[in-house]
Amino acid sequence: MPIAQTRLETLQVCKLLQCVREKDKESIEKMTLHGVPHLVNYNDPNDGLTALGVAATSNDDDMIRFLLLLGAHPDVMDFKGRSAAMRAAEYGHVECLVELCKNGANMKLTDLEGKGILFYCITPTERHSKCLEIAVENGADINNISKEGIPVLMFACETASENEDTCILMMEKGAEPNAKQEKTGKNALMAAAASGSVKVVRAILEAGGDVNAIDIKHGHAAHYACQSGNLLVLACMAGYGAQFDQYNSDNNNPIHLSALHGHGMFCKFLAQRGCNPKPKNNDGDVPKNIAKDKDNKEAMKECRKAEKSFGKVGKNNELWAIQLYDWVYEKQKKLLDRFQAFDTEDSGKIMKESFSDVLQGMSAPVEEEDMKKLILAHDKAHDGNVDYNDFIGAKKWVNKNYLMSAFEGKKKKKKGGKKGGKKKGKFKLVMPVCVKDDGPRTYGGGPPEMFIERHINFTDTGRFDRDKPPHHPLQDDSSWYLQHPERMYINVTDATKNGDFDSLRTAFQKGSHVDTRDKYYKTPLMCACSAGNLEMVKFLLENGANINARDNFKWTPLHHACHSGQLNVVEFLIEHGAEIDATTMNGGTPLTRAIESSKENVVAYLISRGVRVQTENKKGHNPMDLALAWADPRVIDVVQTKWESMPTPSDKKGGKGKGGKGKGGAKTARPASGPGGDQKENQAPASQQTGERLTTTGTNTGTDRQSSSVPSRASSAASN
Repeated sequence: MPIAQTRLETLQVCKLLQCVREKDKESIEKMTLHGVPHLVNYNDPNDGLTALGVAATSNDDDMIRFLLLLGAHPDVMDFKGRSAAMRAAEYGHVECLVELCKNGANMKLTDLEGKGILFYCITPTERHSKCLEIAVENGADINNISKEGIPVLMFACETASENEDTCILMMEKGAEPNAKQEKTGKNALMAAAASGSVKVVRAILEAGGDVNAIDIKHGHAAHYACQSGNLLVLACMAGYGAQFDQYNSDNNNPIHLSALHGHGMFCKFLAQRGCNPKPKNNDGDVPKNIAKDKDNKEAMKECRKAEKSFGKVGKNNELWAIQLYDWVYEKQKKLLDRFQAFDTEDSGKIMKESFSDVLQGMSAPVEEEDMKKLILAHDKAHDGNVDYNDFIGAKKWVNKNYLMSAFEGKKKKKKGGKKGGKKKGKFKLVMPVCVKDDGPRTYGGGPPEMFIERHINFTDTGRFDRDKPPHHPLQDDSSWYLQHPERMYINVTDATKNGDFDSLRTAFQKGSHVDTRDKYYKTPLMCACSAGNLEMVKFLLENGANINARDNFKWTPLHHACHSGQLNVVEFLIEHGAEIDATTMNGGTPLTRAIESSKENVVAYLISRGVRVQTENKKGHNPMDLALAWADPRVIDVVQTKWESMPTPSDKKGGKGKGGKGKGGAKTARPASGPGGDQKENQAPASQQTGERLTTTGTNTGTDRQSSSVPSRASSAASN
């Protein structure tokens, strides 16, 4: 085809291709009639594109029809030898391919690599399958071989698990089942076995494929099947008489490869079908050792069993019985149809003569003596009738360990309660820590709202730095000649902990909520209070942060500030309206959090601001109990001084409980002295995870387990 060479030809070809993309028929007709002669068939000098090829790629069948009327040749090619029909088939454009076929497009053309149009149809879609059918009907070579020696059927079978219908269609259209690659000797059966498609393997074998063919490295189809992990592929091959005891150039038989990939059932099946599990490969390894090195326990177990049982003949595991069973398992649908044709009464039985004729007519691998054994085994009443359903089930004439049902895996039985067994332990109520998911993306495809854009100081460090900043913002013109850095995101709580004011300020200006929570339901203000960053606390409150927000344990920012012992933050929060007696999920207050932090100045400040001291948490512990438990003498003095100056609280609840003291019920024992180990802040304490029961008023039930150690500061976050 002509290639644009002069400046005028190049410009007109480029203009023509642009008009084809824009569907400007008027300009195309004008250029074709008054431009360079035969312009419609010219190749672009860069990629060799043609007008017809561009229209086929764009799925514009109307434009193809228009170009053909203007004189476009249907077989025009680009620089890679691809015709317009190949481009249409590559993208699955059925209508375009039909239009090209109507106008005489040659379906036998090949590109520079020797690939015909069928190579471009191998894609797992219905449209590509339709393109392949159209191409074959219009004369495409079904046995096309590329210059690398790859047959198109083998190329399709390499992805047979995705292209099953395409491969089967090619077999129906007459593809050679034994075509193989010249360099490697690999054929379509090996490719289909490696992909794990049973349907394609069966179609190839039914079409006359050689089940025992080997490649240039003596690799058998069974070697390739061991890579896929689909046992039914091996079962199908066994039904067509495959010999599995094959050794490749590394002296590996299929069991070696099954052990390598951890397919235990493959090892069992192959050993039962005559593959020897005992030989060593060129590395001196037997299959059992290979499985052991790869830590494939199931494969190692089956290889060990196979070594012990290989070659031993027992009841119903004779070679002829196993071969016949594999054949029956593969042909069971056809056999059932043949048997039912003789069973006019639907009794499940036919005459033994008919039974024998069916097997002989289908060329069953069974001798006359063995046939008599089969008939005798299935003629229960000795009346000359054979139960063909029992024959297909094969339980009477094949050992159950050799049946395909033995490879399905055992279902685990539910363990029911037995009398006399061990008693169940006490019920333990686990208190899970709630974790918030990331949530949907923000508008415009950005990350979830808990992530904000990180502020990056974008400047020329060769001219400006921290010690030498620009005198005026306009002086810094770095953005005009430097590449802008990639956009980065940071968690809003991480920005708070790191003191990244610039990123937070930018995020708030763009509309991010100041009380955005992380996956632990913490707001930036809570994180700032935990870190003791007073400037960050002021900044967040100035931007509208909720000073009494609560997390999943009902902690407020004041709880976090008291728990970390930050006096300046506590003072600032209380002065700006923080709730001083806020309670958590389990009754903890800012005062109890301060006691746990062993900060006597925070405890003293809270008491001076009038915090309630005579309170109890869900376990019945008051601040004095906790102060004694945490055993800080300075905190004990502060709390005890206030405690002794207050009147004894009266119990308003009436009635005595069983064994209770006075009118009130029993409460849990005071926690023992001595601080526990540090835990994560939001981790549920052991007492909650074990489901410790609390006593009710008027009932002396006690507790299931007394607290043996003081809760740590972190664990009290959830327990109190």
